[in-house]
Amino acid sequence: MKAYVLHGIGDLRYEERPLPELRPGWALVRVLAAGICSSDIPRIFEKGTYHFPTIPGHEFSGLVEAAADGSGRQWIGRRVGIFPLIPCKNCPSCRKGQYETCSNYDYIGSRRDGAFAEFTAVPVWNLIALPETVSDIQGALLEPAAVALHAVKRAEISPGDDMCVIGTGAIGLLAGQWAKIFGAGRVVIKGRGEAKRQIVQRCGLEYAADSRTGEEFGRVIEAVGSAQALEESLSLTAPGGKLVLMGNPDGPRTLSQDLYWRILRKQLTLTGTWNSSYGGENSDWAAAVQAMGEGTLQTEAVVSHVLEREALAARLAVMRGHTEAFCKVVVKF
Repeated sequence: MKAYVLHGIGDLRYEERPLPELRPGWALVRVLAAGICSSDIPRIFEKGTYHFPTIPGHEFSGLVEAAADGSGRQWIGRRVGIFPLIPCKNCPSCRKGQYETCSNYDYIGSRRDGAFAEFTAVPVWNLIALPETVSDIQGALLEPAAVALHAVKRAEISPGDDMCVIGTGAIGLLAGQWAKIFGAGRVVIKGRGEAKRQIVQRCGLEYAADSRTGEEFGRVIEAVGSAQALEESLSLTAPGGKLVLMGNPDGPRTLSQDLYWRILRKQLTLTGTWNSSYGGENSDWAAAVQAMGEGTLQTEAVVSHVLEREALAARLAVMRGHTEAFCKVVVKF
């Protein structure tokens, strides 16, 4: 099979690889579409993965081609989305069904081979069926949609609450859409310039390219991960409000005395969010599939580019250099 293989930091090669071997309880999935996550950029060009060589990519949809044993044979021929976190099933979090906080997890696309390939191996437990009303490209956006939903749930929105999302990436825009679905009043997406205004408006959300000094919101989601975004989010959260920290940090963090006082004097509630819930009654993934199928979550609005697989490496370079505006980039395999 053809695959994009990371042999070292910055050393991504498009080459021939053997089909992945299947262990009991696993299935072989033909990749149909894969999203490029913002975390893939530093993973490929700056930080690396947990071992080399590795095939990156964790946002994807596929078609089940084969199964190792009877546990997966009913999935053969079905289109699926894939929960990329593989929990240990033994730690205290897993025993509670809180798999997203597993203390000994594996992960498709970083800790093991992922979706930037024609085929990948996936545990049957991690497969979620796609209805006919959900396209291959939408299926590749299930992971960011579920992550966004998880963050909005952590914000505990009540009908009529105003929310600000700092960050114009796909997850931030999907979080804004989820907030509207949950009954929020105004939902403002805060960006740094005019490049994303049209994409934000396409999502049915309000855009602000400045900090709007003096304006505060009862609920704020920080979806960038920079020190500047953290400081701004603390300024934008109203007294007694709730701030959800979602953006992956781009470096070490320290809190100045002024920022610390701001948390105390505003009596803010800060909460973290990580990944998404999977399985059980409160599954973010099941809710995302339903919302996509019903058309209430407009995932296509955040897609700026759909590419053929041969164009993936060139697009990664564009995304790294920010040489043109983009939102969610999806590669068809």
